[in-house]
Amino acid sequence: MKVIHTSGTRKTAIARATLQPGNGIVRVNSQLLQNMSCEMIKLKIQEPLLIAGESAKTIDLSITVNGGGRTSQAEAARLAIARALALYDKKLQKEFLDYDRNLLVADVRRKETHRPGHHGKARARLQRSRR
Repeated sequence: MKVIHTSGTRKTAIARATLQPGNGIVRVNSQLLQNMSCEMIKLKIQEPLLIAGESAKTIDLSITVNGGGRTSQAEAARLAIARALALYDKKLQKEFLDYDRNLLVADVRRKETHRPGHHGKARARLQRSRR
């Protein structure tokens, strides 16, 4: 089996995943997945691996993530892992789509840009006094 390279994005976070034959080791930014501090982020990244089941135990994954916040980075890594696993085992693609479409298709929503005449957030208008 050859090495598989995939990428995933969420907002401004970009994740690149490398899948190769191994024995189930997952590293995110050179850190083992088991050693990650936040439990919610760890579970979000593990989601495609749990759906894959036994086939995830025969591969090693190395993910590099940069940009964005912690949750966006986790969702970008989740997307990159799911895409790599879908290329590795074609049967998983249907399982991923049935479970959650966002495992294989990127969420294209972005932050709305600041506009003149609005303060703070994109839709907040200046407060007006009528009297």
